Amino acid sequence: MFGRKGKKGNYAYTVARVKAKKSQLMGDDAYQKMLMMSLPEISRFISETGYSKEITSMTGKFTGINLIEHATYANMASVFTSILDSATGELKDTLAADLERWDIWNLKIILRGKSFGIDLDSIREDLVPAGVLDAEDLEKLMSLDVDDDIIANYGRMTGVSIPQSVVAEYKAQGNLAPIEDFLDKHHFERLLATIDSRSRPTRLYQEFIRKIIDTINLETILKLKLEGIHGEPVMKYIISGGKDIDKKLATQLANAETIAEAENDLAQLDMYEFIKDALGKDTHSLKDIVAGLRRYKMKEASTFSHLYPLSIIPIIDYMLHKENEVNNIRIVARGIDAGLDKEIIKGLLVI
Repeated sequence: MFGRKGKKGNYAYTVARVKAKKSQLMGDDAYQKMLMMSLPEISRFISETGYSKEITSMTGKFTGINLIEHATYANMASVFTSILDSATGELKDTLAADLERWDIWNLKIILRGKSFGIDLDSIREDLVPAGVLDAEDLEKLMSLDVDDDIIANYGRMTGVSIPQSVVAEYKAQGNLAPIEDFLDKHHFERLLATIDSRSRPTRLYQEFIRKIIDTINLETILKLKLEGIHGEPVMKYIISGGKDIDKKLATQLANAETIAEAENDLAQLDMYEFIKDALGKDTHSLKDIVAGLRRYKMKEASTFSHLYPLSIIPIIDYMLHKENEVNNIRIVARGIDAGLDKEIIKGLLVI
């Protein structure tokens, strides 16, 4: 599906487009304003800052938090699809391979929502049709009631066949971990396979993706450690291909029974500076750790994009910042809807 087509693609045009879009992203002052607003006021505010089409088209269908959640993800999907549609050649192939992660995200949301008996509108709130699967495809998947049918149809639509052994393990365990593990590994294998590392910009992109794999692996290790799981059970979830966390270091981190025991090894990593405060708290918060890793990913994307401005990396950099903007809007809206203290909400934002 993601074979190379020989032509490099329209990098200059696409990069120029996303640079213009990045300049329009919200800054800290916008989030500070939203913290002082009600949900209807937030809807009006984001309508004036890039989300007008989605807010307008959905106002008759949704209100309050539902309107904001549907509109923000719909906007992000539209933006990413527009970028992909305007790209050509090798660039389009590589972007398509990267955006496959949203197909995986959507399958997880649908399977998890169905397993918990969540209504379809609530499932739709978290769908992002920015990959191969469009909104109509996702509706077809949601219309199915049997997991086997959902998984089989997903495979036909995306060309990704989930082995029966993985499906059987998912059913035996009663959770999505085996399917998530398979799809995440498969995604990065396919993504790295699309990157022709013979030129400097594509080598830089490959290095960046390997750093992203490091953040995912570290998040997995720390999440399981906080759940009291360490050693060999952790290693089966590690994605190969990371840059700084090789198999040896991953094993050392996994074997440490507590985060404190892993501290010396963690301190070797560039991303440690972004998570050390969260790790230093008496009560470790996975949300704080994940937020720190998000800051690290955005920092790395910006750094790499400056190293080679006419490449795919500035486009990925924009996409990460756009995704972060949407996450921040949703955090503010959900926090206000739940009546959280404004300082707590501010602490959850990644600026």
